[in-house]
Amino acid sequence: RMFTLAQLRNCIEEGLSPLTCEFTLCRDASLTLKVYDADTGRVDLVVTGISTNRLQTPIEVEKMVEELRYELQCNTMGKLTLNDFPSTTNQ
Repeated sequence: RMFTLAQLRNCIEEGLSPLTCEFTLCRDASLTLKVYDADTGRVDLVVTGISTNRLQTPIEVEKMVEELRYELQCNTMGKLTLNDFPSTTNQ
């Protein structure tokens, strides 16, 4: 079944929580995603040209969320303190 835009946004937001996601639908039907920390306003990631056509199944969406999380992790390397890590590391 196809994902609606609302479902897609929901999955991405849940996957990247507690960060805040802002979505912009472009004229070519691609998405721009801005991921930021709502408390500080610090923008952690901006991804443009996300093809909604390629995100039709839960597996495709999950895969993209994993990639975004990896990107975010790489971006924050060196900025983290031990306090930033959750007490449980197993997912």
